[in-house]
Amino acid sequence: MGRKKGGSGAKNGRDSNPKYLGVKVYGGETVTAGSILVRQRGTKINPGDGVKIGKDDTLYATESGKVVYHERKGRKLASIEPVKAK
Repeated sequence: MGRKKGGSGAKNGRDSNPKYLGVKVYGGETVTAGSILVRQRGTKINPGDGVKIGKDDTLYATESGKVVYHERKGRKLASIEPVKAK
């Protein structure tokens, strides 16, 4: 048995690319339709009124308005409150 390891010494140099997950728009901020609200893995936050979910669980606004995060029956939801025209 040899006492030295084989020629390749670099065995740890692997790392995945960053995914930039998280909340992109916080409660109270105004958004336009199509804006991404949350990038997530799984449904930590569920879609509410005026919000849809993408195939990678991304939440996005389907209408313009103010973002509201709230709870209903123990579930966290993201909704859009339409801005009232004056």
